[in-house]
Amino acid sequence: MHRKRVVVTGLSAITPIGNDLETSWTNLLAGTSGVAPITRFDAADFATTIAAEVKGWDATAHIPMKQARRMEIFTQYAVACAQALLAHAGLELDGETAARTGTILGCGLGGLETIENQHAKYMEGGARRVSPFFIPIVIGNMAPGQVAIFTGAKGPNLAITSACASGTHGIGYAFTEIAMGRADAMITGGVESTISPLAVGGFCAMKAMSTRNDEPARASRPFDKDRDGFVMGEGCGMLLLEELEHARRRSATIYGEVVGFGASADAFHMTAPPEDGAGMALAMSAALREAGVAPAEVDCINAHATSTYLNDLCETRAIKSVFGAHAKRVSVTANKSMIGHLLGAAGGVEGVFSVLSLYHGAIPGTVNLDNPGDECDLDYTAQGTVRRRVDYVLSNSFGFGGTNGSVLFKRFED
Repeated sequence: MHRKRVVVTGLSAITPIGNDLETSWTNLLAGTSGVAPITRFDAADFATTIAAEVKGWDATAHIPMKQARRMEIFTQYAVACAQALLAHAGLELDGETAARTGTILGCGLGGLETIENQHAKYMEGGARRVSPFFIPIVIGNMAPGQVAIFTGAKGPNLAITSACASGTHGIGYAFTEIAMGRADAMITGGVESTISPLAVGGFCAMKAMSTRNDEPARASRPFDKDRDGFVMGEGCGMLLLEELEHARRRSATIYGEVVGFGASADAFHMTAPPEDGAGMALAMSAALREAGVAPAEVDCINAHATSTYLNDLCETRAIKSVFGAHAKRVSVTANKSMIGHLLGAAGGVEGVFSVLSLYHGAIPGTVNLDNPGDECDLDYTAQGTVRRRVDYVLSNSFGFGGTNGSVLFKRFED
């Protein structure tokens, strides 16, 4: 069966360093950090009091107030991002176009803040205090569901929940829908917003997050010897994937091409990867193999790079096992050093930044990397943004449960 070519014709982002695509990208290239003290709730009693929050969010600028009040914040981000995405792509959804445009979004946890709030109301006043909108608000697939309602996209509609790999898996499976001819266009990426007492408390209990509370902007330190855990972030990143001929017929701007996707399982541990990074390597190798691309052709790896000791070490080992001698020459970038770890949204936002690297010929630097950790001896672009031609970017995401995903993006050429 002839596989259809899949291109990227639209991008959008809401991140801790900007509430739109242009601002987020500009601040990323400038090395601006979005990490600051938590404002969403009083975190004084927590070991970690910092996070990478979206700043100055006003849902009513994008969604009528009545409808916005019936959405968790992650769904608000998704709807706003989808509207910006279609505007960026110049795509109008009606008739056959609407019927063959779907939505697949990654979302790791869903409406955790609403669960906390509704549980408190239940404990205070019993069952009669629970909102009739409780269930429709909290479920993770309400993000793609509401996106479809607001945009009119009537094709495949689902949420991918695979922890911190959710966004990348969403892109990968949306790519497959088009490549196999099931859809002409797909709204895809990842969304998450779980900066709440329960989530922060849970990760603090695991001792997974940085406690560098006195230096928020320097807390997320991928590959650095002094890294002490990840910084939680939130936001949304979306791509419009489109079948090439469909995009050409409407003279769409093409920002890049998706050419390979790989997914794998560690089959090892609930939260820790095997020390050799074998599962991560499987996903990367699968993406390259599907694309028919040799490791030496890859210019940049947008690393998962959480700023935890084991993840950064294992990802580095996995890169070395897949890329061999070329591992020392490929540019590795860690967006989380500035935006924190967006959990289920991470792969979506990092996928957006990966495509922008191709389109603009710019690889964002990794900040806070002062002293590379043990075995962390690759080129992590710690010197700042590198401007050069970029032909291939591999974007990695790995999650609890031992789930791994890698998407290979290519600079578009006819």
